[in-house]
Amino acid sequence: MSQAALRVPKDKRALIAVDLGAESCRVSLLRWQGDAAEITLVHRFPNGPVEDNGLRWPVAAIEAGVDDGLRRAAELAPEGIRSIAVDGWAVDYVRLDADNRPLGAPFCYRDERTIAAQEQLHARISPERLHEITGIQLARLNTLYQLYADNTGNLPPGTRWLNLPEYMLTRWGAPPFAEYTNATHTGMIDLATRDWSPEIFAAAGLDLKRAAALIQPGTRLGKLRGPLADLPALRDTELIAPACHDTASAIAGIPTHADQWAYISSGTWSLIGALLASPCNSPAALADDFTNLGAVGNRICFHKAVNGMWLLKQCMDAWADAGTAFTVEELVRLASLEPAPAVLLDVADPELGLVGNMPGRINAQLRANGHAPLDESPAGAARMAALIFHGLANAYARTLEELRHHTGHQPTEIVVVGGGCRNELLCRLTAERTGLPVRRGAPESSTIGNLAVQLAALEGVSPADPNLFAAEVSFWAAMLIHSTESPSTSPAPTPVCNAANS
Repeated sequence: MSQAALRVPKDKRALIAVDLGAESCRVSLLRWQGDAAEITLVHRFPNGPVEDNGLRWPVAAIEAGVDDGLRRAAELAPEGIRSIAVDGWAVDYVRLDADNRPLGAPFCYRDERTIAAQEQLHARISPERLHEITGIQLARLNTLYQLYADNTGNLPPGTRWLNLPEYMLTRWGAPPFAEYTNATHTGMIDLATRDWSPEIFAAAGLDLKRAAALIQPGTRLGKLRGPLADLPALRDTELIAPACHDTASAIAGIPTHADQWAYISSGTWSLIGALLASPCNSPAALADDFTNLGAVGNRICFHKAVNGMWLLKQCMDAWADAGTAFTVEELVRLASLEPAPAVLLDVADPELGLVGNMPGRINAQLRANGHAPLDESPAGAARMAALIFHGLANAYARTLEELRHHTGHQPTEIVVVGGGCRNELLCRLTAERTGLPVRRGAPESSTIGNLAVQLAALEGVSPADPNLFAAEVSFWAAMLIHSTESPSTSPAPTPVCNAANS
């Protein structure tokens, strides 16, 4: 790195990044060892929706797990914790009373109540008009449809609602807020004004006063308060809003290293897209289910969401119930030994987004298209995993072609971040299908982006200057990746496969 790239903070207290995931939640600690950053995963605990008068998130367990992680981090950082920030999956929220206490466990975006809610709301405001205002994919999981389902289900509205990362920061003392990148995924932000849309709130019968004030990533929220602040390391800790949407944090964790690049954020979902300076909000983009979501520095994450490793995880759950527990690594190895399937799985099939019996759902699609089903038992796991991976790679290639058509963006490489970047078979298949080199970013890119936003804010760059702030975040992301680089973790973007030599 250049001498300039060796810049480090004068205040070398530690930082904490909390990443809420649909399958696991993570608390990571950044400490400085001289001029090098050391990032440690302090606590990781499983997460998942549970059946509780609907499919819901165990919010009390999430709170307890994160608080436990903060206590562990405080024990490891006698120098003190300088700041904490929280990112997580979008769209799901907590309804709060006047004292900011939850009115109940939040619904999971996969709960089927939004199927009817989406259809009913579209009778009040058309999908075309919604897309014209928001520029985002009209997925039934969006907060808009969930809040409308709350109304039709006669749930108490409460004083306000907050998305989960914002809720976590508020319960530690931050004033109620809605971070912009996360808010764009609600389906209620006007793309032109970058504010809540009164028209959408009115059409859905929602009270605009119950929506929190919008802020930008990098906003400093005040000091940590409450019982945790009694710990010596947390007595002077600042709360910072990162890009609360984990995808926006993950993209912020990719330093620019090519003039034209595309990203795949590969986890429970696969998000395929590019970072744009301005939105692309055409009827054709709507027809292809592309979305314009907020990114650091007032830029746009223009991408399409398709099913991801959710498919494999659901199959693994079914095989575990049948008596055989696989790891992802085992299934990747076994699938790599299988020949290419004769047919391709349509991973965008809505039926594959539902919970339970995924091998049966996959076979239902095969039968409906006139193809022979696969063995649903653990004995057929390798072939079914191969079918999933080939289907995902095909979906990635098709989506990139659509991206080129809608934006004129001509990527010269693909960067894969998230857990899927460890899947060398999927990366190879993606390179083969797209004809582009695939590079691995950081598996925990959301954590890198979260910390980079904290550092940019703490070092005095204001998010009110979006271009300067985005450049500063990119600098810190590059510095963190370089500083923590090692053969064992390999967080820096490294080549995985080039289609020319596959």
